[in-house]
Amino acid sequence: MLSNSSNNASLNSGSEQNMLVTYFPFTLVIFGSLFNLVTFGILCRPAFRNTHKRPTIHYMRTIAIFDILMLYGWNSDHFLSGAYGFTLSEYSVPFCKIFSFLNYFTSQVSAWLRVFICLDRYLSLRYLHKTWFSQSKSVLIIIACIISVFTIINFPFFIFVCYNNPDGTVNIGSYFYSVYPLWNYLNVGLYNCTPIIFMFIFSSGVIYYLFRIRQNSSVQNSRIQHRSISITLVITTFLFVIMTVPATIFYSVFSQTSSYIILQLLDSIHYTYHVLSFFLYFITFPEFRREALKLATCNKRRNTQSLSPVTKFPIAPVQLDGI
Repeated sequence: MLSNSSNNASLNSGSEQNMLVTYFPFTLVIFGSLFNLVTFGILCRPAFRNTHKRPTIHYMRTIAIFDILMLYGWNSDHFLSGAYGFTLSEYSVPFCKIFSFLNYFTSQVSAWLRVFICLDRYLSLRYLHKTWFSQSKSVLIIIACIISVFTIINFPFFIFVCYNNPDGTVNIGSYFYSVYPLWNYLNVGLYNCTPIIFMFIFSSGVIYYLFRIRQNSSVQNSRIQHRSISITLVITTFLFVIMTVPATIFYSVFSQTSSYIILQLLDSIHYTYHVLSFFLYFITFPEFRREALKLATCNKRRNTQSLSPVTKFPIAPVQLDGI
């Protein structure tokens, strides 16, 4: 009797774990897409349209877009494999090539956008005048270069990776070389190790100059506009390190020895980071919070006006005096 109850308990716990591993990624895709779209929309409002004054907004808008694209790779595979027993990468060769490319391309671009946004904040606090990196056109050029470089690096997925086996199934590997774990090791360097080194260097400089702003009142007035957004990006950098590094390292190094549940849990924490931008900006960025509240109150006011009955007043006839 005890053995049957213990077996039932273990089966229930196992099924609950499988439900969590299956449906939490799906929840991340839905809510992550929604919150990142709202973030992008708020950053396009009139208060943030002066990108010549604050070109950092270009980085923040692009990060919101790539954080949406990131959610539709491995999260979709986790959900579909647990719920329906197949993945998009195994559905067809074109799907395999596209999603294999996006899984690495979007994460690497997102990481290096954060590197250059940290560089922009450091230079803005370090120098009184604008440098080349702090100009609006230069930021757009940098974003285009980042996207181009990582498109070239990951373009072999479209040429050499994914093919049909003789039995008709899709093979996610390559005829010419061993893609995995080679690309996982490459991803650790391009998505985590190298970006984190630069993020720490620039964030340390940002923190140093933020302390100097507090101590030196003569430079405070000229740089106070950079303070709130700099604090926001420093917090974002530290969360990037805490939430993304464990999953990437475990998947590339310990994927064969670690349990499936631990890997899925770390992966869920990893992708949760790319859903948090809205909440981080709302808490630490006063202007973003102000615009978000304006947007919410405007929508609420419109809804109340549309629901309120329209009162019609009788129009008195116009009386004309005789001439």
